[in-house]
Amino acid sequence: MGDAGILRGFVWSDQAGRWQHACCLVDVQNLILEGADHPDWVHRLLKILLEKKLQFIEESLKGARFDLIETGGGASSDTVISPSMHKEFCLPYDSQLHQALHDATHRITYHTCGGMMHILNLIVQNGTDASETLSPPGMGGNITEPAEVRQVFGGKLAMIGGMDQMNILTAGTKDQIRAEVARLFEGFGKDGGYILSASDHFFDTPAENLRAFAEAAKECTY
Repeated sequence: MGDAGILRGFVWSDQAGRWQHACCLVDVQNLILEGADHPDWVHRLLKILLEKKLQFIEESLKGARFDLIETGGGASSDTVISPSMHKEFCLPYDSQLHQALHDATHRITYHTCGGMMHILNLIVQNGTDASETLSPPGMGGNITEPAEVRQVFGGKLAMIGGMDQMNILTAGTKDQIRAEVARLFEGFGKDGGYILSASDHFFDTPAENLRAFAEAAKECTY
């Protein structure tokens, strides 16, 4: 593919984000309870994971030819933890990780699996360059009005995603796909800074639907 596509990189571990990584080591429900009952212990765990990730960035990512480095994770979304927990257990560690990635000359996309309407300002504060996946309720997210997201993110960071890959992209008609592309572009992208894509994987999508998706996107111009 060379320079013709967008190549993503990753930070060492099961998951890039510290909170998401910690949820791979400790069941997410148990970790939420520990955060409420024993926050000092949770912070010690997150600091250990952060140190390892910072070491990886220093030793392995400087000079690597990636277009984007993905961080975050679905466990940091506001459909899993509260905004106050996100502010305490995600924001300070995400900010340090993102600073290190910027120092290594990388751009960052922060992944929240769509549960993000109540943490939009926190995402801006963590220093990411882009936010994804902008998922609608049909895919487990909570974004119903793209313009509300753009009001917070516009001019501060880019937006990636938005398309319901199951109910519309895979199971929908070409007219439904075309209409949704226009709605997303109008809400997220009419002033720029938007990469239209499925909000996650689309393994079973018919090729003709993907062509309809691409053709409709080409009609969206600034």
